[in-house]
Amino acid sequence: MPVSNQQITEHAFLRSLYRDDYYPDHVVDLGKAILLRLCERVETEHPADLPALYALTEAATEDFWFVANAYGFADADVEELIAVRDW
Repeated sequence: MPVSNQQITEHAFLRSLYRDDYYPDHVVDLGKAILLRLCERVETEHPADLPALYALTEAATEDFWFVANAYGFADADVEELIAVRDW
């Protein structure tokens, strides 16, 4: 199910990372895909309360660790990976 929330569809997720040459676009694309999947799940599952929403965001956070691990950063701290949390 594609995202239908207009705020989400018009938002440039991870814009600053795309502008930074340090981060390869294909890696930033993975992060953006995680965020969009999270939005899809919120729209599909309609979490009834904050604990239900937190369960969905926890899964997205674990995906960030997976991406870091897949690129050889097995010692990455999840809290550091999502420290800015501007998403």
